[in-house]
Amino acid sequence: MEKQIWLTEHIRCLEEQLLSAEVRASVDRLEELLDEQFFEYGSSGRVWVREDLLGEEGAGTVSMTISGFELHPLAETAVLATYRTYNQETGRRVLRSSVWKLSGGRWRMFFHQGTPEPISPAGG
Repeated sequence: MEKQIWLTEHIRCLEEQLLSAEVRASVDRLEELLDEQFFEYGSSGRVWVREDLLGEEGAGTVSMTISGFELHPLAETAVLATYRTYNQETGRRVLRSSVWKLSGGRWRMFFHQGTPEPISPAGG
């Protein structure tokens, strides 16, 4: 159980790093954190691959907070992270899921998906 708590905290920390402006602008850090076969189904509906995020503009800046973080083991070397983000600039809430793989002694994100939460009607 202690290993599971450590791993949950570690993966959450990696997810938070991927939201930071510093890491999103660093090709070196993105290469460390994203698996070579990384792909994403973005909340915008766009499909991204690793090379898209390693370009001149990096991954772009975001201002998001994470809540409801949970880790679900898939195998000894793979986990599914699920959580919600809140975009402080747009007020948008998104359900998120990521698959992380342990490779070469390092956890790297293999897959990510963002699904917008429905916008609730005013007052409802």
